[in-house]
Amino acid sequence: MEMECLTEFPHTHMDRRPRKRQRLGWDVVQAPKAQLGMFCGQEVGNVTSFAPSWAPSDHTSSLFVKGVARNGSPPWRDDDKDGHYIFALGENLTSRYRIHRKMGEGTFGQVLECWDREKKEMVAIKIIRGIKKYREAAMIEVEVLQQLGKHDKGGNRCVQIRNWFDYRNHICIVCEKLGPSLYDFLRKNNYRAFPIDLVRELGRQLLECVAFMHDLRLIHTDLKPENILLVSSDYVKVPDYKGSSRSPKDGSYFKKLPKSSAIKVIDFGSTTYDQQGHSYIVSTRHYRAPEVILGLGWSYPCDVWSVGCILVELCSGEALFQTHENLEHLAMMERVLGPIPQLMLKRVDRHAEKYVRRGRIDWPESATSRESIKAVLKLPRLQNLVMQHVDHSAGDLIDLLQGLLRFDPVDRLTACEALSHPFFTRDLHRRSCIL
Repeated sequence: MEMECLTEFPHTHMDRRPRKRQRLGWDVVQAPKAQLGMFCGQEVGNVTSFAPSWAPSDHTSSLFVKGVARNGSPPWRDDDKDGHYIFALGENLTSRYRIHRKMGEGTFGQVLECWDREKKEMVAIKIIRGIKKYREAAMIEVEVLQQLGKHDKGGNRCVQIRNWFDYRNHICIVCEKLGPSLYDFLRKNNYRAFPIDLVRELGRQLLECVAFMHDLRLIHTDLKPENILLVSSDYVKVPDYKGSSRSPKDGSYFKKLPKSSAIKVIDFGSTTYDQQGHSYIVSTRHYRAPEVILGLGWSYPCDVWSVGCILVELCSGEALFQTHENLEHLAMMERVLGPIPQLMLKRVDRHAEKYVRRGRIDWPESATSRESIKAVLKLPRLQNLVMQHVDHSAGDLIDLLQGLLRFDPVDRLTACEALSHPFFTRDLHRRSCIL
């Protein structure tokens, strides 16, 4: 029965260690069909030239512009102490959008579900905090989204900007309303792993997106299940034969599967153009590549490492490296994948020298606690971890992951090379034979 449902997928300082990792941010939804930006109702062709430092000083706000009606504009309010826009449900966000509900928030600001009066549809609008550094980061994201949209001829799994505007000193990015993130789906499904055939479809799309970005010389730098959204919220319930309960009356007897495997990658606020000398810290902890932690500099391969971690999580239901400190993280990597090459350890920067002693990771000697040592020792090798959760295609998946999670970024598979791996191509051949 489970496989029958799978055929529906369209082929188009945390000392206390929680059992599941905490949510690391809010899903920010974004959308199709790129077009010129909108600055207070006026078309702007060169978004990089936009860098206003002013803030509205009276009740007129940025709506007081030719072509934009003021009717229905809510009263002027000061932002909260953190620079977040204060709103009420049912209010207007310019004359075009009506606020329906709050979808979430993050360090960047808030995401609101709004009714688009012009297009007659619900959209998601990312409202950036009215603080200079966040406004500047938002304009970089707008530029990246427009760049992606300009080159996206066939839907390469990246969301595309639909519109943006400046409203009362808040950059607002308008996006299509999508489904839940892969992390949210896992969380609400009691962290039940996805079937391997679904993981294959999700992985294929994710790597297509990464390959597309890398061809444009763009590095996402923050790939994680929170930043990968299902296009649809629809799901089916199927019996969970691996569940602890055998009673159909018990909700845990069933698990949910997405009706469609279609996904889109979101949140390009940390995306950067490739250039020599990247050395600052990037990526959310669980998906951070070893070269980033060791201060060796990073480039496209850091995205590929993140993809490898994500695939393991989709197969197992849990993050591969559940940690919050660098030395423990490196020890976990070695526990799962084997020793880090000595050539890499010899080149660590001064900030990471404390993690290395006599040519190896200084573990467990410098472990912060017995609990930390236990957390590392309980991790299985990569092969064993996959075999625990995957019923078929395990050999191909293990081989793919070993290529995605190679320590030395020079030896790591590229996104394009990964798409040619038997984990993906053998399945395509098998399907064509069946058809």
